Amino acid sequence: MPVKHVHGLPPGSNYSLCSMAPGNFTHGLMGVNLQMDKNTTYMLWSTIVAVCLIVIIARLIQGGVSLLRHLFNLNSDHVQQAYWARNGSNAWPWLKKRLVYAPLFKKRHNRNFQLGRLNMGTLPSRFHTLLLTLYILSNIVYCCFLNYNTCNKTAVLAELRGRTGHLAFINMMPLMVFGGRNNLLIPLLRVSFDTFNIFHRWIGRLVAFEAIAHTIAWMAVKDIADRHVKQQSTMMLAFTGNPFLSWGLASLIAMLLILIQASSAIRHLAYETFLHLHQVLAILAFVGAAIHGHTGSLPMTNYIYVTIGLWFLERAARWWMIIYRNFGLGSSTRVTVEALPEACRVTYQLQRPWLMRPGCHVYAHFPTLTWSLSSHPFSIAWYDTKPATINSEKLPTTTVDLANTLPNRKDTTTITLIMSKKSGMTGKLHARALAAPSNTITMLGYIEGPYGGLESLHSYGTVVLFAGGVGITHQLSHVRDLLASYDGCTSAIQKIVLIWSVRTQDAFEWVQPWMTEILRMPHRREVLKILLFVTKPKHAGDVVSRSSQVQMFGGRCKPGRIVEEQFEKRKGAMAVTVCGPGAFADEVRGAVRERVEEGVVDFQEESFSW
Repeated sequence: MPVKHVHGLPPGSNYSLCSMAPGNFTHGLMGVNLQMDKNTTYMLWSTIVAVCLIVIIARLIQGGVSLLRHLFNLNSDHVQQAYWARNGSNAWPWLKKRLVYAPLFKKRHNRNFQLGRLNMGTLPSRFHTLLLTLYILSNIVYCCFLNYNTCNKTAVLAELRGRTGHLAFINMMPLMVFGGRNNLLIPLLRVSFDTFNIFHRWIGRLVAFEAIAHTIAWMAVKDIADRHVKQQSTMMLAFTGNPFLSWGLASLIAMLLILIQASSAIRHLAYETFLHLHQVLAILAFVGAAIHGHTGSLPMTNYIYVTIGLWFLERAARWWMIIYRNFGLGSSTRVTVEALPEACRVTYQLQRPWLMRPGCHVYAHFPTLTWSLSSHPFSIAWYDTKPATINSEKLPTTTVDLANTLPNRKDTTTITLIMSKKSGMTGKLHARALAAPSNTITMLGYIEGPYGGLESLHSYGTVVLFAGGVGITHQLSHVRDLLASYDGCTSAIQKIVLIWSVRTQDAFEWVQPWMTEILRMPHRREVLKILLFVTKPKHAGDVVSRSSQVQMFGGRCKPGRIVEEQFEKRKGAMAVTVCGPGAFADEVRGAVRERVEEGVVDFQEESFSW
């Protein structure tokens, strides 16, 4: 057998893998195939880049079709939009039904699995499962692509140790990027943070298992080396006074703890506690891996440095957004909290105006209520920007007077959220507001955002919006935007149907002032229809329809029947969106899938799985 050069020995050395004692493979890069490790890095990054390019191309095609449909249908009636209601080919509708919109199995996607009172999580979609399977299988293949023909079997374990450790380091970068709210891939690919969060969780599990395999391979080599010299195991003693091994072990322990505490059942029991512990453990895992790589002069250590740098940049972006949005010269954002039945109406008066997009959400923080930044997203239900006014009791009479008043002139921007009362922060907030004399309090608060709002509905002739419970907050901004665009002749919209399912009529109080304003908007009667479903009405006589345009029903909403009816009466291309409980969203998804091959109907789901 030809002599193979071993990494770590001078070139031209007469030693080969066959003549190496097992103890030589317990440390450093002995037996590690660095060239193959580099190749796996290139292949892994190439896979990610290829998927991103495919998504970008698909988004460009979708965007081009949407733009053409939008432009051609401006000021067009439903007869002129009939062309855009039909599918141009069979391939894309076939893919939407069987892959893009499809749940993993028959129907269930965002509906949680329950084990007693424990939340066991949800299933990824069929498309997400395909991507995750291919990615995980590629990692397994890279780990198994070893030199099995060597005469020294300990070298195979050493190569496996190097490969699994290398891949764990490499995968930490997408793990961190996908878990960030300011991930640049979100606007570039127009893929939601919720989707990237799914990939973040699964890649995290992959990194943890690769770290476990890395450790087991090292332990196997160490055991063989100890038996080779016929001495008792020195495995535990190896960590004493050895920062290379000690910090590697610390990183592994942090990953194992994350693997346990990030399980859905534990995560949902106390999310805020989970989140803060998760962040501390993640820092320990990254820092431990960085010191492990630095002290061992491992070639992939630079990837960890880059990963940690990206983490700091993402955190800095979040803090900058909080400071910029909430702090002005000598003032900060003030919050008005009004207690409602089973919810709070929370209004922020911002320090700076912003450009509001329909479907946006923010993260809320109350420093006098909780000591840490909250990480629960809330859809922006309503927003107002009032024009600047001169802060003076009399009009200026000279140019000097006018100049003196100008610094005090600024627009006032307010955004309002509806926070459903749960345990934790929202429960404390509701209790504090409810205890106030007028059920209203003013307090210090900050927001982080806006996020989301990636998709526009202006190119569709028919838009059907489903909302379940507090999910109405996401849909209200779309209704308002679409009505304004219809009045201004800037969209193709011809028909808007809003469906809201609630438990009791008390929920109507959440959005009563905004719904009144929507019902007063110009041309509302021409395009908007509202269907209200009360699943548990207090009195049957309370379920009364106000008009043919605003109808109320007692009982459960049946999305399949509604989608079928609206599809048959659609005007132009049709979009169906949903924001609500997982089971409700799954029913809407299933109803849309039944129709995608019969005409142009697109589906959008706003979900916040955590």
